[in-house]
Amino acid sequence: MVRAIRAASRREAPARAPKVARRAHWIVLLASAILESVWALALHDSRGFTEVVPTIVFFVANPLSMVGLGYAMRGIPVSTAYAIWTGLGAALTVGASLLLGTEAPSVLKLVFLAGIIGCVIGLKFVKDPA
Repeated sequence: MVRAIRAASRREAPARAPKVARRAHWIVLLASAILESVWALALHDSRGFTEVVPTIVFFVANPLSMVGLGYAMRGIPVSTAYAIWTGLGAALTVGASLLLGTEAPSVLKLVFLAGIIGCVIGLKFVKDPA
């Protein structure tokens, strides 16, 4: 048994095929980022899970967002997918909070929000070195 474990640990892992990001991966990633914003806002509105409707929205949107992120990672590298998911989700949450009036806008918030969005757009177009 010990020999089998040692032999297995010496073997190289099979080479993985390079990921190919299709349009569906990007669309699902975008939808997942939107759902991340939805569950974050619902979490706030649930007031510690004491409000029924926002609590239900949270418990539906959260796993759907995660499943979508997982699907997107089939074609998009984890570093890019996760950064876009969190960055876009955060930017959408801030933007929605500003539009809904739950947060006061400021010049610096808008500048940094634009920075997040710019970085997310940049990650979409970065190519992995061959």
